[in-house]
Amino acid sequence: MQKIAVVTGGSKGIGLAIVNKLLNENYKIFTVSRTEGELAPLKQEFGHLLEISLLDLSVQNNVQIFSDKVLSMVTEIDILVNNAGVFFPGSIHAEAPGSFELQMQLNVAVPYHLTRALLPLMIEKKSGYIFNMCSTASIVPYTNGGSYCISKHALLGFSKVLRQELMPYQIAVSSILPGATLTDSWAGTDLPENRFMQAGDIAETLWFAIANRERMVMEEILIRPMGGDL
Repeated sequence: MQKIAVVTGGSKGIGLAIVNKLLNENYKIFTVSRTEGELAPLKQEFGHLLEISLLDLSVQNNVQIFSDKVLSMVTEIDILVNNAGVFFPGSIHAEAPGSFELQMQLNVAVPYHLTRALLPLMIEKKSGYIFNMCSTASIVPYTNGGSYCISKHALLGFSKVLRQELMPYQIAVSSILPGATLTDSWAGTDLPENRFMQAGDIAETLWFAIANRERMVMEEILIRPMGGDL
């Protein structure tokens, strides 16, 4: 039977790497992002296995629009990857107005509402795997992290509660906490590439968790570059 995965923020970076990995493992993917980004070649290669929704998830109603589309096309979901997010550097006392609200919407409210919308299918089947893309900022506060750190701490808390609630339904929940990964967030940096992880490294780690879930659940996956945090 065709396996189904839902991945938010799949047009670039870590999300794109996860979409690519799961397509190559023969999953049908539903992904959502504001733009098609780098998904076009994958769509051309995999065709009907990749369903792309172009929606801005900072608009709350768009989460419902996306989940309604998914639910209208499938009867079960194997994997949900809550990856979409945003980062605005700044200190709490000096952040631009609206920075807190937007980061909490995309980094916390979207995973919360999308998970709630799709969970009934997993609960009914008593199977499924949910990944929440947290960050080292979920456990280490840092200067100029501001509302981003707050939102990623909240996302990790969401994951922990979800893990406890879903144990009776045999649904796995993993929090992935990557350190510095070479994505668009680091565009223009003068730091050498070897100080970063690659997006593909995160996708391979996620796949390891999926492939071994019958024996274990990797509740929190903390991944840092070999040289440590930046």
